[in-house]
Amino acid sequence: MSSMQQAERIVVKVGTSTLTHGTGHINIRLMETLVKVLADIRNCGRELVLVSSGAIGVGVSKLGLLRRPEDIPGKQAAAAVGQCELMQLYDRYFSQYSHTVAQVLLTKYTFDDDEGRQNARNTFHKLLELGAIPIVNENDTVATHEIRLGDNDSLSAMVASLIGADCLVILSDIDGLYTADPHTHPDAILVPEVEQITPALLESAGGAGSSLGTGGMATKLYAAELATRAGADVYILNGKDPRRLYDLLDGKAVGTHFAARPC
Repeated sequence: MSSMQQAERIVVKVGTSTLTHGTGHINIRLMETLVKVLADIRNCGRELVLVSSGAIGVGVSKLGLLRRPEDIPGKQAAAAVGQCELMQLYDRYFSQYSHTVAQVLLTKYTFDDDEGRQNARNTFHKLLELGAIPIVNENDTVATHEIRLGDNDSLSAMVASLIGADCLVILSDIDGLYTADPHTHPDAILVPEVEQITPALLESAGGAGSSLGTGGMATKLYAAELATRAGADVYILNGKDPRRLYDLLDGKAVGTHFAARPC
C-alpha cells in the first residue's frame, strides 16, 4: 500500500500556472475539476488543506493590466483584488458539494515564533475538526518577503509540517521531476522516485516557471526537502488533469515521489 493510500491528512498545493490560462484569467474547467476531485477526497474521510496560489495572476486580469506588475506595491494591489475573486470561486464550487471552506492568509512571520506557530496550528486543527477545508495563501497584501520567493511551494511545506500532514501533493505544470528541463530537452526522462535531495540536484533544477507565477522546480525541491524532513511524503505531479490525484489514491505510480525521512 502506498503512502498516499494510507494518508489521513493531506495538503494539496496548486500554482498560478495550473489555475489560470496564459491570459491570467481563471481556467474554469480545470478549477471545477480540481474542486470536484478534492471534494471527493474529503468525502472519503480524509482531512484536506488546499494551498492555492493565483491571487496576483487573477488580480492582473481583473484589473485589466497588460502584464504582471514588477513593483511590490503593484503586486500587492493585484493580490488584494485577485484574492477576493479566488475565494469567491472556491466558495461557490465547494458549496456545490456541500463543503465549507475557510480562508487562511499567512506570512513567513507566522512561523517565526512559538506563539504564532501555535496560534496557526490551533486554527488549522479546529477547522479540520469542524470539517472545513482551509484554503491557504500567502498574505501578499501586507507582506513582501513571499512575493519575492516561490509561488507558495515553501508555504505548502511549512503548512504540512505545522499540521503534521501525512502527504504533500504539489500540482505543477509538468509531470514531475525530470533529468533535464522537458521544455527544452525532449529526451528528458521523468524521475519516479527521489531518495535524497542533494545540493547538485537543487542546483540543476532551474529557475522560475511561468510569467504569471514565480515558482519553478527548484522551489518545489526545497519544499520537498522541508516536508519530507517533517515526516510527510511529497508528490509532484501535473495539475492540468486533477484526476491524477485519484491515481495516487489508487496506489498507481504517477509523478515524482519523495519519501518521508524525518530527522
